[in-house]
Amino acid sequence: MGGFLRVNGKELQRQHKKYQSSFSTWASREHAYQWILYPENMNTYLSIDEVALSQGELYTIVTNKKAKGKKDSLVAIVAGTKTDQVIEHICKIDYKSRCYVKEITLDMANSMKLISKYSFPKAVQVTDRFHV
Repeated sequence: MGGFLRVNGKELQRQHKKYQSSFSTWASREHAYQWILYPENMNTYLSIDEVALSQGELYTIVTNKKAKGKKDSLVAIVAGTKTDQVIEHICKIDYKSRCYVKEITLDMANSMKLISKYSFPKAVQVTDRFHV
């Protein structure tokens, strides 16, 4: 029939990961379990929120709203929601870049307000419409 080849998607994925990509030789960064920053994804409009990714572990995530959840939307992910720790890691992004942020959307949690205030000093804080 028409010469179509059926491919098992899971097997193709496994083959690619194991043999074709360099995934197994990637050097992981020591700090990646605590924080990851992508300052190149900064924009003038950001959002910040806490999220439980697995087994109740909380993370603070900063995203670029312009990317709308697609490629290049992640600016920072920090383990936990303690303000001093989150601020410490976000402030590793160049001060000038952080001052470039005009607006940051957040929920009404005091921790997110403090993180936003100190991490993005020139940004206007806007309460997320889902939390009003």
